[in-house]
Amino acid sequence: MNRRNFLVHFVRLFFAGLFAAVCSVIFYIFPSTGRPKSIRYFYLMEEDDLPRKGVRKIDFEYSGEDRTMASRVYLSASDSGLIAFSAVCTHLGCFINWDHNKKEFLCPCHGGRYNAKGRVTAGPPPAPLTELPLEIKDGKVYIGMKI
Repeated sequence: MNRRNFLVHFVRLFFAGLFAAVCSVIFYIFPSTGRPKSIRYFYLMEEDDLPRKGVRKIDFEYSGEDRTMASRVYLSASDSGLIAFSAVCTHLGCFINWDHNKKEFLCPCHGGRYNAKGRVTAGPPPAPLTELPLEIKDGKVYIGMKI
């Protein structure tokens, strides 16, 4: 291989690598959205079992298109109403726990803390807990999940 052929191959390889790097950055910044997820409501509990004050953890299962999934939600009841929260920390996706003594949600992984309204009070979480839609029909409570 002479000097000219070496430089031609080197320049082609350099620009191919540069093109791959630019494409990777573009796909990272603008990821494909895939198909949009719709909200489906699943039975959670009877209306009589709703907490009147404080926070209650509820584990339940729901069926997606091709599988059954387990999930956990927290219902927070106060004078301003009832709010349903996802039990997933917004930092790295760990499951949070409700501490009855401190009256706050705690993430065991990295020390994230949320108040009873789901707002961040300390730690690394970048956003409040995800609120989930609730619907009450005919004495039954349904929770909305994006699937």
